[in-house]
Amino acid sequence: MKTLRISDDAHQKLTALLGELTAQTMKMQTYTDAIESLLSQSVILPPELLNQIESFIEENKHLGYTTREEFIRDAVRWRLRFLKEEYEYIEIPKGEYEKLQQAIKELETPFLSVNDFIEHQIKTLLDKYEEWTSQKEDYKRKK
Repeated sequence: MKTLRISDDAHQKLTALLGELTAQTMKMQTYTDAIESLLSQSVILPPELLNQIESFIEENKHLGYTTREEFIRDAVRWRLRFLKEEYEYIEIPKGEYEKLQQAIKELETPFLSVNDFIEHQIKTLLDKYEEWTSQKEDYKRKK
């Protein structure tokens, strides 16, 4: 058996992971099991991308991310929702979005925000479409 020298910090993290693995599998685990689990669940990202993520988190603390792992999990979830085609996303240039937000406020519209305005427009048009479809079907039945 070979000996591997690790830091106290790494030892604590491995021990914690061992506890999690033991709880998940309901059987005793070894450091080898913990390391294999880490390797099988790991994703290697380029250092430049990790630096960008860390900088973003640091510059945008108001978004609530405290670790890059949290950020990456959230990004992956968002991307999966997009790829599953459960939602459509519309991109609006930030300048136009901000100008629209200002117009909504200054024109004293009944909308709280740009999102509220867009949701209202969608709902209104879908309601009109439903009414139009119903009238169209009634007209066909009468023929």
